[in-house]
Amino acid sequence: MGRTILARHESWPLAQAFRISRGVKTAADVMVVEIIQDGVRGWAEAVPYPRYNQTIESGLAEVDAVRRAVEEGASRHELMTMMAPSAARNALDCALWDLEAKMTGIPVWHLAGLETPVDLVTAYTLSLDTPEAMGQSAATHAARSLLKIKLDGEMVLERVRAVRQGAPESRLVVDANEAWSIDLLREIGDALKSLGVEMIEQPLPADDDTGLAGFTSPVTLCADESCHGSDTVAALADRYGMVNIKLDKTGGLTEALALRRAAQEAGLQVMVGCMVGTSLSMAPAMLVAQGASVIDLDGPLLMKQDRSPGISFDGNTMHTALPEFWG
Repeated sequence: MGRTILARHESWPLAQAFRISRGVKTAADVMVVEIIQDGVRGWAEAVPYPRYNQTIESGLAEVDAVRRAVEEGASRHELMTMMAPSAARNALDCALWDLEAKMTGIPVWHLAGLETPVDLVTAYTLSLDTPEAMGQSAATHAARSLLKIKLDGEMVLERVRAVRQGAPESRLVVDANEAWSIDLLREIGDALKSLGVEMIEQPLPADDDTGLAGFTSPVTLCADESCHGSDTVAALADRYGMVNIKLDKTGGLTEALALRRAAQEAGLQVMVGCMVGTSLSMAPAMLVAQGASVIDLDGPLLMKQDRSPGISFDGNTMHTALPEFWG
């Protein structure tokens, strides 16, 4: 079995600056891995994230460290023990899934024992800004059925009220990106519920969320930075009602599917999210997102230009990826 691995950095400009509580980005910097065997190419994309001490350079170095083993035939399952969960492992894992699908003619969803995938409705993210600007952005996107609001610890209710005024009919979820305290959460929870907020994503810092144990929130709380792989679920069940599965956190589709099973067995709802990337990042995530309570795979909608061909969107509706693109 002779394989060749190609790995590279790509930068995709965003349509506009994207702000969260931790900073601003103007481009999606991604790593792309291609695995070629017998003239067939499997490929995938991942986004190394500074929050987890990962960079494009460190991700490419991780790929180099296992290059020989993978080129000599290491499997997806062997990757789980050869590499720690990371964006680099995600890229290799998903490229191996794609390679197997293209070599066998059997789609990834079938190889994974999943049901035939259907089109999905994703949230559209409003980046952090002044209440006025966020309200204007909400009005621009008021026809979208689900909006996700990026927040920090300041002017939370003012920002959400402005968004609600701009998009009175949209479903709303909010993402604090670890910027709140338990006191703030207690103070504003009822008001957020009255504004129609359905879910609060990662309100407290991941390393300081023990205060959520036993806390009854009027709005469902979702673990993002607190949730990585299936082994983290047991510690979350008394703090959250939902977990956000991201393939760059789990280190690939293989572990993401295991995390989904573990979450469901623990009685937790599932959200499937993404880092800011192109359609190539979203295609495998769409398989995990089938039946999820909240889907946040809008990366391509934030791009100045996406891959072509890629995943096609009709408003907030994502159409399933063509098998020749991925999977």
